[in-house]
Amino acid sequence: MVDFVANAQQGIPKLCLCGSITKETVDEEDTYDYLPGKRYFICKDFENGGLHFRKPWVTAIHEEVERLKERYHEQAKLLRECQTLKDQVRMLQDKVRMLLMRVSELERVL
Repeated sequence: MVDFVANAQQGIPKLCLCGSITKETVDEEDTYDYLPGKRYFICKDFENGGLHFRKPWVTAIHEEVERLKERYHEQAKLLRECQTLKDQVRMLQDKVRMLLMRVSELERVL
């Protein structure tokens, strides 16, 4: 179960493990650099010590951006592969056209 909990905490959490939604909050008592307060994604039913989310906003956003970058690179790779396949299909279409022209020439001769 600990593995599932660790995997569930990647990126911006939408739902807590308890099933409640998460919300964005600012802890006014905790200062972050020069800003008054630290931002968190937190379970609306948060109780310290339970299996509820309380994740720093900066960490969640960083993980989400990294996940989106990975997805972008995968999509870019697929796009390049599709372009290669398109080029191969065009080449095969040209070869088929050439063969059809030769067949029609042979039919005229015969």
